[in-house]
Amino acid sequence: MAAKRWFITGASSGFGRVLTEEALARGDRVAATARNPETLAELVARAPDRICALRLDVTRADEIRQAIDGAVAAFGGLDVLVNNAGFAVMGAIEEVSDADTRLMFETHLFGAMAIIRAALPHLRQQRSGLIINMSSIGGLVGYPGGGIYSACKFALEGMSEALAGELRPLGIRVLLVEPGSFRTDFFTRSLKFSDPIADYGQTLRSSRNADLSGLPDPAIVARAIADAAERPDQPLRLMIGADAVEVATGKLRLLSEAIEAAQR
Repeated sequence: MAAKRWFITGASSGFGRVLTEEALARGDRVAATARNPETLAELVARAPDRICALRLDVTRADEIRQAIDGAVAAFGGLDVLVNNAGFAVMGAIEEVSDADTRLMFETHLFGAMAIIRAALPHLRQQRSGLIINMSSIGGLVGYPGGGIYSACKFALEGMSEALAGELRPLGIRVLLVEPGSFRTDFFTRSLKFSDPIADYGQTLRSSRNADLSGLPDPAIVARAIADAAERPDQPLRLMIGADAVEVATGKLRLLSEAIEAAQR
């Protein structure tokens, strides 16, 4: 297969980092972005001729345009765009502040949309490309204490479904990745908790001290994404992890019950 040209947000840690490592291991080229590009120095040292480290805060429109243009200038185009940057503030809907709510939407939804809009002129000109939006099992089911995060991911999924239909005739594909829980620093570095209100008791408070040692290796997700990028017949959704499949199955069961009730 021909070497691909990737653009990956949030490449300094978590799924973004392992996906960057996987793409480089396959001989591809990567425009790896982070708010602090210096955090990508070790990755650059591995393959300096095939990686371009770029500054990008996905909530800043000026940096989005500069990063996309920089990647295209470095590689002559883009083949795979990955919206991965993200974080979460956990807490009951009433607990999470307006500021944190808006910042999560700016990062997960509006930032992703702005990046897609900046990249689409290049992809449309090529009549090819793959847009990968990192969702979550939280994009399928809302959990108490994770409502704002799920709201962002539900919105990302709805936007991605529409986008897939718009771009299919142009030769551009869209992929929603829905991983379950994996051993990344999302649960530490990228996760914080709102100030608690006593009436909500222990809503997700146990996650503060969650044991991550038994979770699967995030490299599994990176390999699955890279494999899916090679398949022209890949469905819109890529579920990764037994817990993701279990959650999706449960949601499907609830939807089926609702449909049956509506037909009575």
